[in-house]
Amino acid sequence: MRILVVEDEPRLNELVSKKLKTKGHSVDFQLCGDDALSYIRCTEYDAIVVDIMLTGMNGLDILNEMRRGRNNTPVPLLTARDSIEDRVKGLNTGADDYLIKTLFI
Repeated sequence: MRILVVEDEPRLNELVSKKLKTKGHSVDFQLCGDDALSYIRCTEYDAIVVDIMLTGMNGLDILNEMRRGRNNTPVPLLTARDSIEDRVKGLNTGADDYLIKTLFI
């Protein structure tokens, strides 16, 4: 699988990317939302792991742009935002899953 990891915290981005690589996946990564959207527009991914709070375009905006453009690539959100309202908003925006970062730390 080819996966894009979009996380603005470099150490967490590296950790997630390395773990996916050890499972045999091809992984690209981006630290900035705007750059991630450029990658998404010109590369086909099997999954895209996205943080919500990013520099530049935020994760929900990326997800909105993808879904508006009929890009149905699976997108699990990986975020520190853990309220019920945030989860509902993320899933209603088109996320395929909503993972809380505290579960990974």
